[in-house]
Amino acid sequence: MNDSGRIKIEDKIINSNLDSTDFHNKHFVRIGSKDQNFKKINFSHTYFENCYFRNIVFDSCNFNGCKFINCNFQGSTFPGSRFEYATFEKTFIDSEILDNNCPSWNNLTLKFARTLRTNYQGIGEAESVNKAIKIELQATKEHLYESWKSKSAYYRNKYKGFDRLKMFFKWLNFKIQDIIWGNGESPIKLFSTGLFLWILISILDTLFYKDPKILPNYVSSFCEVPSIFMGINKPADYPNLHLTLITIIRFIGFALFTSIIIKRFNRR
Repeated sequence: MNDSGRIKIEDKIINSNLDSTDFHNKHFVRIGSKDQNFKKINFSHTYFENCYFRNIVFDSCNFNGCKFINCNFQGSTFPGSRFEYATFEKTFIDSEILDNNCPSWNNLTLKFARTLRTNYQGIGEAESVNKAIKIELQATKEHLYESWKSKSAYYRNKYKGFDRLKMFFKWLNFKIQDIIWGNGESPIKLFSTGLFLWILISILDTLFYKDPKILPNYVSSFCEVPSIFMGINKPADYPNLHLTLITIIRFIGFALFTSIIIKRFNRR
């Protein structure tokens, strides 16, 4: 077992601009700087702990494999910088990093967005959490789709045979949940699903229990379905199986809605 060779640098202030400096595999502890420009700095595999970098321009810097713990980067920007495999914990950093610095591969993007989501949750940044989740879900959808559909060498070598089939079902499950309720992030999609079920049950009620040739029967069924769905009205001509299915759908719908509400409150 070999030593990692990581060098600790602590309790320093950087009070000048830096250009093309190599800080690979360092451990920064209580390092501070303000209103400076850092260009083409190699910070790869460096740990940042209790550091303060305010209003710093990190131009084309390499943060691959870095770990940020209890740091403050508020007001700092990262044009052209890379963050593959970087992780964040209790770190204040502007959410614009999600717009400009996501890795190019979608599987790395979802990991990048996920670590920032948990980071923002830890410091109570509700809006940034929502932003990170949207990017994480989009990257997850693209990754799952490409894992079974893409013909690129990366995906074909990584997912073969039965693994490819498993990824298809993972993508299918993700896609269905996305349509129903946006994977727990879209009340509008859940409302749309409820409206679709309302219309569907209304049509079935007319087709099976009324005269489908009479147009007002569809309107009547549409008005009656909410009371049937809520269990207030239990038509005598409905078989128990039909009522049971409606009850199951009602419970699932309320459970999904409650889950969305709890998620919203937990981020504050």
